[in-house]
Amino acid sequence: MANYPRKKKTLGHFKFGSVLFSTTLSLFIVGLFGVILIQAKSLSSMIRENVEIQVFLDKNLNDDEISAIRKNLSSRPFILRKADTLGLRFISDEEAAAAFIESTGEDFTKFLEDNPLRDSFVLSIAEEFQTSEQINEISKELEGVSGVFEVSYMTDLVDSINKNLLKVSIVMGAFILILVITVIMLINNTIRLALFSQRFLIRSMQLVGATRGFIRKPFLLRSWIFGMLAGAFASLILFGLITYAKSAIEGFALLQNQELMLILFGILIVVGGILSVLSTLRAVNKYLNMTLDELY
Repeated sequence: MANYPRKKKTLGHFKFGSVLFSTTLSLFIVGLFGVILIQAKSLSSMIRENVEIQVFLDKNLNDDEISAIRKNLSSRPFILRKADTLGLRFISDEEAAAAFIESTGEDFTKFLEDNPLRDSFVLSIAEEFQTSEQINEISKELEGVSGVFEVSYMTDLVDSINKNLLKVSIVMGAFILILVITVIMLINNTIRLALFSQRFLIRSMQLVGATRGFIRKPFLLRSWIFGMLAGAFASLILFGLITYAKSAIEGFALLQNQELMLILFGILIVVGGILSVLSTLRAVNKYLNMTLDELY
């Protein structure tokens, strides 16, 4: 009999330890999918940065005229701006000829007296202007610029990127919804089972006149702490996994977004606390409303 309280306390620690483990595992899975989403967003942005419009210029333009066109183009809102970099570069006809010869292995200068290629500007388009309709309008707008001979872009590439990214977004959205529902159910059931052994304690507190709020308070406080700890542990595991992946997978670091990662870790900690409190509140209220016969 003397060992009974110690055994009961040990059992309680075991149950809440299992709650912490289960909640941490659930939040880790959610966080892992969040990391995948962040990587997918970074990859999507990298792919969209390759959407370009090529603006070919008239022949025999002087440097001042080319500079005026550059200034005109650089002021357009649809040009990609990333940090201090502007998505606009100039390719002279000589550079275009050298690139053509290198890629094809055929030197057309041997049988052509004049270089048929033109000076051009290559424009990287900002992500928010990358619908087919917007790019078509941009193309028509640029064709009206003085000194512009022709505007060219890959229509099929733009359509393919937009369609595929939409499909991926729908599929990942469905997975997120299923995952969130599953995690909520798992955390709720785990906490409900952990509190099952506390139902007689709750009843005893009712019998001695404790208010419902007084009874709920320690359970909710403990669940909030356990939930936030679970979120912190899940974030630490994810951080370790990401750090290892950076060193083991070439190019993985290019997909990192530190700001979004920190936001994700913060969300895991807060969500862990909120889900634990809500699940505990539901379970405690259930036992508070039970009759003595139902407790057995």
